[in-house]
Amino acid sequence: MIGYVLKRLLGAIPTLLVVIALSFLLMRLAPGGPFDEEQALPAEIRANLERAYGLDQPLYVQLGRYVRGLARGDFGPSFKFKDFSVTELIATGLPVSLELGAAAMLLAVLLGCTAAQAFSLDAPEERIVRAVDARQAAALDLLAGAGLREG
Repeated sequence: MIGYVLKRLLGAIPTLLVVIALSFLLMRLAPGGPFDEEQALPAEIRANLERAYGLDQPLYVQLGRYVRGLARGDFGPSFKFKDFSVTELIATGLPVSLELGAAAMLLAVLLGCTAAQAFSLDAPEERIVRAVDARQAAALDLLAGAGLREG
């Protein structure tokens, strides 16, 4: 079993690298750039910004730096928020996203269980018992997961 999981994980690495490279290249080839705003920047300032962020280097150098940064968990500097890195911005928004995702999952499970029980072909008393049981199991799993996250 461990061999199978290891083989699958190792097989995912080339796929992940191809997806990373393609998304990087598509973003770099798209029209516009990180410094295209309402006002056009003077050429000297634009060149300084591109040099500071390494955008004046060849694409393969930029891609190599990007992949090395991803391997270290460093997503680079934010072009929009000058005083923050992308990693810091993600860390700031992650708790809110997790809470929203958990609430959406709870709602989906509760509505899904209710709909499944309502449209099943069993006797009404069996549907009621199973609906209550499924909701309790879903709520306990969600609470256990929230406890693990907090602890």
